Amino acid sequence: MSRIQKVAVENWDPELRRATAADDGTPLEQGLVRMMANAPDMAKAVTGFGGALMKARALPRRLVELVRLRIAFHNQCRSCMAIRYKTAIDDGLTEGMVCSLERPQDASDLTPAEKAAIAYADQASTDHFSIDDGTFDSLREHFTEAEIVELCIFAAFFIGFGRLGASWDMVEELPQEFQKRSAAPIVPWGQDAITVRG
Repeated sequence: MSRIQKVAVENWDPELRRATAADDGTPLEQGLVRMMANAPDMAKAVTGFGGALMKARALPRRLVELVRLRIAFHNQCRSCMAIRYKTAIDDGLTEGMVCSLERPQDASDLTPAEKAAIAYADQASTDHFSIDDGTFDSLREHFTEAEIVELCIFAAFFIGFGRLGASWDMVEELPQEFQKRSAAPIVPWGQDAITVRG
């Protein structure tokens, strides 16, 4: 059971319902918003920000999804790990690439830019104090300054809201392997996943 009470879509703020197309989505597509709807003004601010990030992005959707899933692993956000976004699949993301996240630097199906972005995501998720000038020099081999800023903002968004999702423990609609608790880390690769719009 989720630790924060979910608000039924019919009880959401009407503006939040319209902005998120909640009536057209599945419970998993409504995600954290179901709990954030308890504080509708905050929910509208967060969903507006997240939507603006995706709309304004220049980075490939597939790369953003790989970063999101790698951060989800570090956060141990089971709901984040269980979901694949259709827009990323349409941009070429495959489950083979998701499986490559187990050892991304050795993967033959990830581009050098994707590997660099994932390496940054690892650092930002697990040891942000180790980020130094060399980290950004490595990123500049693959990305413009604007793309680096975008990558960093996406990483911050995924780290923060992924940890929130993990702490709220919203797993009851997920495939069985993501619902169970385990002493060993749960992984997004090699598991059944759910494709959602977005």
